Amino acid sequence: MFRVVLKSLTAGAACLGLAGGPVLAQAPGGLIYTVVVPAGEFGSAAFLSELLSTLAAAKAFCSSTGDSSLQVDCLSERLEAAADGIPNGTDYEEVREVLQDTSQQLKRLARQNRDPNRGRVTVTSSTDQAQKTNRPLIPVRASAQAEVNREAAKMFEEAGKVLLRSAEAAQERQTQYAQIAAAIDSNKVLLRS
Repeated sequence: MFRVVLKSLTAGAACLGLAGGPVLAQAPGGLIYTVVVPAGEFGSAAFLSELLSTLAAAKAFCSSTGDSSLQVDCLSERLEAAADGIPNGTDYEEVREVLQDTSQQLKRLARQNRDPNRGRVTVTSSTDQAQKTNRPLIPVRASAQAEVNREAAKMFEEAGKVLLRSAEAAQERQTQYAQIAAAIDSNKVLLRS
């Protein structure tokens, strides 16, 4: 619990984009932390690293399902979870919106191409039984899978382009958004296998 609270405080305070100076944060039990947020910096290297790790873990988790019919909706569910982990009102608001939008598009694509002969499936990690999907996944019918994967790959490409375009106006965002866009776009590899 303490690690989760500290992680949330670090990620939340580090990406608030506040003016330089101390920020007070209170954890359960009355413990108060002082976090110094540098002025004029975009986001946080620690939060960026956490987000990139989450996106890489999404690809690894969905790859490990062993069921290619679940991969599009698995990626949708994992992007949704990643988006939910980005606090409101932070420098990463646009990233959260892109992840949510892409997740919804992928979920809709899976629903439209659902395999009527199979039920929804909750997937548990083969390496960590505590890690599982937050919702049951929709299997895609085999006859539509190749086309669905192509469409999903286009959605990932578009998500990356949206982030890169939104970063053009702000120099400080370009490097971080380029890294996030590359991590999102890397999920296409899973759809081609």
